[in-house]
Amino acid sequence: MFKKVHIRLTLLCAGITAVIMIVMSLCYLYVSENGLYRNQFQSFQNDINTITTNLEQQSVISMEWLSKMEAQGNYLFYVLDSGVPFLYNQLNNADEKSTRNLLLEECKNAYLNTDNVSSFEKTSSDSSYISYHSEFEFVSASTDAKYFGSVINLGKYASSLEIIILSSLQSLEEQILEQRFRFILIDLAAAFLLTVFSWIFTGLLLRPIIENQQKQTQFVASASHELRTPLAVILSAAECCKTAPLEKQEGFLKTISQEGLRMSALVNDMLTLSGSDNQRFSVQPKAIELDTLLMNSYEAFDPLARDKSISLSISLPEKALPTCSADPERISQVVSILLHNAISYTPEHGKIELSIAYKKEHFYLSIKDNGIGISDEDKKKIFDRFYRVEKSRSTKDHFGLGLSIAHEIIKAHNGSIQVTDAEGGGSIFTVVL
Repeated sequence: MFKKVHIRLTLLCAGITAVIMIVMSLCYLYVSENGLYRNQFQSFQNDINTITTNLEQQSVISMEWLSKMEAQGNYLFYVLDSGVPFLYNQLNNADEKSTRNLLLEECKNAYLNTDNVSSFEKTSSDSSYISYHSEFEFVSASTDAKYFGSVINLGKYASSLEIIILSSLQSLEEQILEQRFRFILIDLAAAFLLTVFSWIFTGLLLRPIIENQQKQTQFVASASHELRTPLAVILSAAECCKTAPLEKQEGFLKTISQEGLRMSALVNDMLTLSGSDNQRFSVQPKAIELDTLLMNSYEAFDPLARDKSISLSISLPEKALPTCSADPERISQVVSILLHNAISYTPEHGKIELSIAYKKEHFYLSIKDNGIGISDEDKKKIFDRFYRVEKSRSTKDHFGLGLSIAHEIIKAHNGSIQVTDAEGGGSIFTVVL
């Protein structure tokens, strides 16, 4: 399921970004290509203005000048003097059906069909002398190529000179095609990189969800396993109680009561953790004295430690500690969990030390024991739900939820809890508030 979601999120993320990138690329290409056409057309107009000025200043148009102008601007010239083609054109267009001649005729027809005259001016106060030219774009029907065309008309008295000039847009179109090809390659490379990035990014986003799902599945499996054992004992004891004599029924009923209490404690622990998951964890902070709270916990667990021949001691600072804003019942619950674990996993004649310190506006509650200790690998998982180190799996009174509950309580107080190794063996649990 998560693999399909991962793929779909990757395609969605990469697809949306790629579409936006392609749209932006198309917009840029549109503006850029229009700018290139406009600049090319303006350059062509400037050249035509220069050519027109030169023609006005010349009394004779030589074939050498025409050839030079064609080569210089990569233009095609077609000159008519009072409707008669120049010898230059007759030599270059021996065949009237040549491609060159067809292009010039198409340009002339396009000029006759256009109403846009880009420039018109009289160069003299004598109205008998006129000079004007018009530039336009057209597509050749014979070659299917684009051109800029211009028609220059020079007239004086009864004589007229008509010059048709063509400029091919092939180099401009090649430049535009090259630009489009570069953008296609860039977009493809970007789409590939976006896909890779989206795959990694969505994977990182899904990782906490996958881990949470795995933890929930593991939680349900572990809870079912923990509940199965007391249920089996209760059912077995109840079945035996039916046929057992009266003197033995009390033992079976006691077993049922004990296992029922174990199940009740387990359910209560699970409800506590469920409340923290649903952001309904009940914490009611108030000003409390942590040294007094620690002393009360010490007095409550000292008899239990004595029963196991364990030395339980407490170390309090000489100066009075300031009050701490915390939930007294929840903090007492954390201390009880840590003390209960320490007593359970510390062998006889062992030692457990409680201490509290105040440094830089932080309270440090420590519980040190010289018990079985915790490996570095187990330290990473010790606060996971239903996790128990291998040495303690035989302990019936522990379900692996105590440290998880302690961790959630301290987290709700914006504090921290950590475990380190004690010198000479054992562990030190430190709560920072």
